[in-house]
Amino acid sequence: MAATMVKLALPHHFFPQIQEPNFRSITKEPIKPTNRAHLGKNYSHCRSKNGSFSTMSENKNGKIRRLIEEFKPEIPIEEAFTPPSSWYTDPDFYSHELDHIFYTGWHPVGYTDQIKEPRDFFTGRLGSIEYVVCRDEEGKLHAFHNVCRHHASLVASGTGKSSCFVCPYHGWTYGLDGKLVKATRITGIKNFKANEMGLVPIRVAAWGPFVLVNFEDGATPNEILDNKTVSSEWLGSAAEVLSANGIDSSLDYVCRRVYTLECNWKVFCDNYLDGGYHVPYAHKGLASSLKLGSYSTEMYEKVSIQSCGGNKTGDHSEEEFDRLGSKAFYAFVYPNFMINRLVSFESFQKKNLLFFFW
Repeated sequence: MAATMVKLALPHHFFPQIQEPNFRSITKEPIKPTNRAHLGKNYSHCRSKNGSFSTMSENKNGKIRRLIEEFKPEIPIEEAFTPPSSWYTDPDFYSHELDHIFYTGWHPVGYTDQIKEPRDFFTGRLGSIEYVVCRDEEGKLHAFHNVCRHHASLVASGTGKSSCFVCPYHGWTYGLDGKLVKATRITGIKNFKANEMGLVPIRVAAWGPFVLVNFEDGATPNEILDNKTVSSEWLGSAAEVLSANGIDSSLDYVCRRVYTLECNWKVFCDNYLDGGYHVPYAHKGLASSLKLGSYSTEMYEKVSIQSCGGNKTGDHSEEEFDRLGSKAFYAFVYPNFMINRLVSFESFQKKNLLFFFW
């Protein structure tokens, strides 16, 4: 699991500190080339004795169901245990999580500063899905599966600026709107329709300084998404709280660091969501700057917000206390986005935010 730590600040302010269950029905029909399948996922098919097709994952459903049923959510929290270890170690369970958690809904994948101008693009990967986000010549935002429609090679890598995407394998070329503009050596090929062979689109939107993608089927090349709808789907009622705390303000991207964490994604989340339990022992310096007795957690549909008052003592300079401000603010957006604001909003213009996602 790769975790990205990002620092953003309000314009004109720079600070040198651096601060991934419901069951889906499984189709019995063969996947056709025109269907919008998750190109990054491994669709393995076998023909049953009666001649119909089924996915190999059908054979795992019973096992996954048993693993899920090992956890009893109806048990009062005072009597409950943590989720079973199989949820953290079983590869089939992780595959199920990818399908039902990470390949559905909205996920932040980048920052609007990465695609400020026409022809800007960046690439990334979530689970096994490769994607590319770009602005076309007119400045319109797009996202596509980063997979050539010919032999599935990546058509873009890294970040930068380009007038088109060229497959390095056979030279198929796509416009920034996803349309196939050149397919080499296809003269004489019957029933080839270039207008049906463009890059497969992904739903994409921006919320504040963040770029979001949604891998669920249904994206169209000219789709225009309402910001309020995206905000509601991604954040629910917590959107207003985050906005009130300046999270969707005009932030500038400052720097990025990427760390590879050798753990299941839920371990990272468990650490973040323990309500400050580990802070006095693992972060003694931070603990002395916090009023841990004031630590509180508010739960929303898909968001958990933890906050804690600052504690100015004689052991800390004015500068150290000023960095923290009067209240620390930690927001977790299920399943893979974390926001640390080590400052009160009143002095927000002098402070910084840290964002984590993978």
